[in-house]
Amino acid sequence: MKKNFIAFTPLMGALTFPLIVPITISKLGINYGIISALLISSLWFIAMLRTAEMPH
Repeated sequence: MKKNFIAFTPLMGALTFPLIVPITISKLGINYGIISALLISSLWFIAMLRTAEMPH
């Protein structure tokens, strides 16, 4: 289970960011688009750090 989550973390961030941010900008405006971009990128960064595997 954890290996699958680790494998999909970069993929989900790379797919959700370019989909959610433009939709938010078009529906709610540039201010909410910037806020959503900051939130998504912060959550993605935290998830990538928490699931990082360091070589031994």
